[in-house]
Amino acid sequence: MIEEHFPLKVETHTIIGICMEIHRILGKGLFEIVYKDALEYEFKTKAIVFEREKEYSIQYKDIILPHKFFADFIVFGSIILEVKAQKNLIEDHYNQMINYLAISNCKVGLLVNFGESSLKFKRVIFKNILICESVA
Repeated sequence: MIEEHFPLKVETHTIIGICMEIHRILGKGLFEIVYKDALEYEFKTKAIVFEREKEYSIQYKDIILPHKFFADFIVFGSIILEVKAQKNLIEDHYNQMINYLAISNCKVGLLVNFGESSLKFKRVIFKNILICESVA
């Protein structure tokens, strides 16, 4: 696939590889916070730029709305990484990612689920109104 269809392919592949390693070592069934802590450790040891619990506000006309969004991670300065530890991903998780992409300047999101026997992820690409996804 070419870069315009899968932007930040190398970076997302790196993140997915880290997630796979964490899942292989820790397995399924732990709380999300454990996987997030492991991700933070891996990002730091690999010198990968990231922000944890990135806060986003929404401006409406001349005010900032009171509700804020918190993305689990912003990795490489441009990829939203949302971590789940559920039996399976549901539509609400996907919709949450779409919201995060819509309010941020990020165009790529990774929705990763550590709660299944094998790691599951969705790569979500935001192109204005058009949303594309690839699933593994």
